Amino acid sequence: MTIRTIITYPHPVLRQKAEKITVFDQELKDLVADMAETMYKAPGVGLAANQIGVARQLVVVDRSTVDNERRYITLVNPLISDGEGSVVDEEGCLSVIECYAKVKRFRKIHVTAQDVDGNPLEFDAEDRFARIIQHEVDHLLGTLFIDRLSPLKRALYKKKLKKILQEEE
Repeated sequence: MTIRTIITYPHPVLRQKAEKITVFDQELKDLVADMAETMYKAPGVGLAANQIGVARQLVVVDRSTVDNERRYITLVNPLISDGEGSVVDEEGCLSVIECYAKVKRFRKIHVTAQDVDGNPLEFDAEDRFARIIQHEVDHLLGTLFIDRLSPLKRALYKKKLKKILQEEE
C-alpha cells in the first residue's frame, strides 16, 4: 500500500469526468488499498480516484463507528438516485484547501454501484453517510463542493486561494 499525493484545486484532473471501470483485477484492488491508506492518512472520510490523479469511477468512504477503527466501503461506478429531503451542513474537502462551507445535500439517497470484484451493490444511505457519498460522486462528475456555493462565496474562496498559492511560491 502506498500513500498517494492528493491533488488540489485548481488542478484540471479534478474537473474531469471519470471513466467507467470495466476491469476488476489486482491493479484495481491495489488502487483501492492505496486510496484507503491515503484517505486515512490525510485524514479524511472519503476519497475519489481523481483526487489522486486517476480519472476512474471509484470512491472509498469511511464506515467507521468508533475511534481508530478503519472500516470503509468501496464504490465502483456509483450512481445516486431517489434523493429525499434536504439538509444543510458544513463540508470540507481534501482537494480544496482551507475551505469549509455549508452545503445543501439530500438527507437520504439510493446508491447503486459495484464492489471491487465487480459484484452489484444497492443500498440506501442517510445523513452523514449519504452526504459523504454525494460529495465523492460529485468528484467523479468533475464537480467540487465549492461549485455548490453562492457565486460570492466561491469568488471569495478563489481570492483567498490565490493569496495562499502566492505565499507558497
